[in-house]
Amino acid sequence: MQESDLPGLVATVLWAAFALAVAFGAIAQRTHFCTMGAVADIVNIGDWTRMRMWVLAIGVAMIGFNAMVAIGWVEAGNSVYAGPSLLWLSNLVGGLLFGVGMVLASGCGSKTLVRVGGGNLKSLVVLFVLAIAAYATLRGVVAVLRVATLDTAIIALPAGQDLPSLLAFATGGSRRMLALLLGGGLGLALVAWVLSRPEGRGADVLLAGLGVGAVIVGAWWVSGRLGFVAEHPLTLEPSFLGTNSRRMESLSFVAPVAYTMDWLILFSDTSRVLTLGIVSTLGVVLGSALVALASGSFRWEGFAGVEDTTNHLIGATLMGIGGVTAVGCTIGQGLSGVSTLALGSFIALGGILAGGVLGVRYQTWRVERSL
Repeated sequence: MQESDLPGLVATVLWAAFALAVAFGAIAQRTHFCTMGAVADIVNIGDWTRMRMWVLAIGVAMIGFNAMVAIGWVEAGNSVYAGPSLLWLSNLVGGLLFGVGMVLASGCGSKTLVRVGGGNLKSLVVLFVLAIAAYATLRGVVAVLRVATLDTAIIALPAGQDLPSLLAFATGGSRRMLALLLGGGLGLALVAWVLSRPEGRGADVLLAGLGVGAVIVGAWWVSGRLGFVAEHPLTLEPSFLGTNSRRMESLSFVAPVAYTMDWLILFSDTSRVLTLGIVSTLGVVLGSALVALASGSFRWEGFAGVEDTTNHLIGATLMGIGGVTAVGCTIGQGLSGVSTLALGSFIALGGILAGGVLGVRYQTWRVERSL
């Protein structure tokens, strides 16, 4: 590849990622796809419908990603999730903080973007606070604390932390074949569980699960296949174009929100360029807005009072800190990361779900106490 070809390829990668994010936002707005809502539905009324949406999306993402691994298109080790250093404590604590925060803030990072597209001004405030907290945890004062404490708890693994790589190291088997067997088998089991009940076969569940899962797979292909250059003309090294991490990326909505804020504030600084994470953040808002306007569901909404404002500000702060610490959110770790079968992603997902349950129970207790 010639240096003159790079701008065109980067533009193609960013436009493709933007289109996928628009689709994500549209689907999430249309189907009310929301991890926090799924947890709240189970805890409060025993309804598993929205959880089946999410589990179906996980199953589809697992099958798609690991099929691409088996073909040789992508490798889990090229992502931020599947390196050999397992930050188990950061994944767990960050996940817990994020889970509690998403309940207090009325939704995770992706749901916040979807709500912004639907006219929710509360979510716009949450978005700004989340971005500031995330940036402080990436590079600021909270980052210093994070690196000096939680990030010191590291387990050095003999191979990448994705299950196929670990099993291939232990057994001498083929990593690609193990990815196909493990990812395909587990993914199909999740899909079968979703479809085993009538509520798992509803139109919204199928649209959300299949659609969101396909978007995650599509983003992996765009970043890991379309945007991969085996020999960058300037560095002569393998390179993934258009990403903040310089690695293969799929959708995630905590650190990218911080990078979006940074890009907007320092727009005139030519060193700040659009990346897959930034265009994905903007695309979700646009996709949500298009569906909200077309369906007549667009509504301006503000805070109910001081207590409501306080809860959302605390929740946004916890999500920003927790999402960066856990290396992802409900989408970043719960879908993109888990699709790689990385151990850290499963730990982070467990922390997020546990934090979500704690947050819902706290909210229930607070309401009952006020009666």
